[in-house]
Amino acid sequence: MLKRTHTCGAPRAEHAGTTVTLCGWVNTYRDQGKGLVFLDLRDRDGLCQVVFDLEDVPAEVVAAARSLRREDCIGVRGVMRARAGQANPRLATGEVELLASEIEVFNKAVDLPILPDEHDADKINEETRLKYRYIDLRRPRMQQILRTRHLVTKITRDYFGEHGFTEIETPLLIKSTPEGARDFIVPSRLHPGQWYALPQSPQLFKQILMVAGFDRYLQICRCLRDEDPRADRQAEFTQIDLEMSFVDREAVIQVMGGFVRTVWKKVLGYDIGEMPCMTWHEAMERFGVDRPDVRFGLEIRDVSDTVRSSDFEVFQRALAKQRTGRAGVVKCIRVPGGAEKLTRKMTDGYSDFVKQFKVGGVAVTKVGANGFESGVAKHVEPFRAALTQQLGLEVGDTLLLVADDWVTATKALGELRLKVGRDLNLIDHSLWKFLWVVDFPMFDWDDEGKRWVAMHHPFTSPNPDQFHMLESNPGACLSAGYDMVVNGSEIAGGSIRIHNMDVQDKVFKLIGLTKAEAEVKFGFLLSALRHGAPPHGGIAFGLDRLVMHLVGTDNIRDVIAFPKTQSGGDLMIDAPGPIDPQQITDCGMKLTLLDN
Repeated sequence: MLKRTHTCGAPRAEHAGTTVTLCGWVNTYRDQGKGLVFLDLRDRDGLCQVVFDLEDVPAEVVAAARSLRREDCIGVRGVMRARAGQANPRLATGEVELLASEIEVFNKAVDLPILPDEHDADKINEETRLKYRYIDLRRPRMQQILRTRHLVTKITRDYFGEHGFTEIETPLLIKSTPEGARDFIVPSRLHPGQWYALPQSPQLFKQILMVAGFDRYLQICRCLRDEDPRADRQAEFTQIDLEMSFVDREAVIQVMGGFVRTVWKKVLGYDIGEMPCMTWHEAMERFGVDRPDVRFGLEIRDVSDTVRSSDFEVFQRALAKQRTGRAGVVKCIRVPGGAEKLTRKMTDGYSDFVKQFKVGGVAVTKVGANGFESGVAKHVEPFRAALTQQLGLEVGDTLLLVADDWVTATKALGELRLKVGRDLNLIDHSLWKFLWVVDFPMFDWDDEGKRWVAMHHPFTSPNPDQFHMLESNPGACLSAGYDMVVNGSEIAGGSIRIHNMDVQDKVFKLIGLTKAEAEVKFGFLLSALRHGAPPHGGIAFGLDRLVMHLVGTDNIRDVIAFPKTQSGGDLMIDAPGPIDPQQITDCGMKLTLLDN
């Protein structure tokens, strides 16, 4: 077998005159019909042009060269020479070519369902790409993405290793603790009728590692949640999971901020600088979401008090609402120059758009030279002076108003803000805007269950000055949680944990978990907390989302070598699929499918 001496992307002008062996796949093939055969040979490092002068090589080489087709896997040996006057500036190897004298065809490619062409990738049905993933992954773009992923994991281990973290693996076969998303479950053959669960995260184990005295823990781990996949989420995903002892929120933020600065600097050469902190309440009030995209304006303003005496029935109905202790609101977005930028068709479409967020519609009006014009002008005209002062209105602006309970109106306007920003091309995609969102509410009120539920998870600690509110006013209690956000996407989330059993008991009681139920679900962690647990906190970065941002894709399947489809299937290996009946019997089980 021909033994490779260089990768296809390596040859340069200084290699001219040297004997080289290249191995790879035929990217393009051209038989000139004048005794010359040209091909571009490709491997993971790039392309190199190969030339066969058919008059100067043995007959078997001529036959092999003329039999080649795209994606054949071959090795070639010959002498590098300069491409005099014909250099290709688009290729790193464009100054040279290999004059081949030997060839070995390792494997022929037949009946290719797709070709790994960058310019054709968007035209190929994604299901076809996933079914023939081994060909799709030959594309230089896909290879670069996965190399970037490798680089991020290397930077991760280097950075946290330098900061005293120990990489520790936690179990994949664990006990089911049905909280949040559904578990993937695995029957036990050795314990008939008993089940393992696959981990949604290593949360409980990393807290136990802090009790065990490891102080700083790292794991790049697989996590599994039996939930519907989305463009930015898969049922099987990877976390950069971390935990630290004897820290407060500021200490965690400092170390993790340094990590992200290092990643962006080493991968993109970009200095993101310092990351500001924003409270959850400020994020919701200004941007309508707890992962705000701050690359553009259109901030949300609450005009409830300003228009409280309006005769508009929609406003009055909303202001009379109460939900989770909050009064109803009227909120708006001021669109500078919107009178010219937003068409009637667009604003009508916005009313339809917000209905998916359970809002009746969007009230619209424009600022004219003599007052408000069109839409709900007559209902807000009495308040023009106050609104102008509050919002800084100018002639030509458009107001988009939503009225409902605080939660519904805030969420709807947050989504509408993003849509308007995209419609008007207000988002500068060259910017990286990072921030920390902190001071989340500890609890959400579940109207259906008539109980409090933990906003993050039940092991998140209240802020140090909020412990007393667990009993006096849990709805106003703020947690020591923190999320890292970039360009409107949450890329990491974590919290300072509860290490005091008295506090943990109060949280369990608030969320309706009895001591007996807590022991059944979390007994091993609670036992550990009773044996000298240190103050500790941690965070988890979504590795897939990090890489998505770094390589500029909005589809998580692009950054995973072998992803699942939207319905959770693996088209390449045809999974999920049936198993041998004996495997079911070995687990002491019988299979009965229920009608949906």
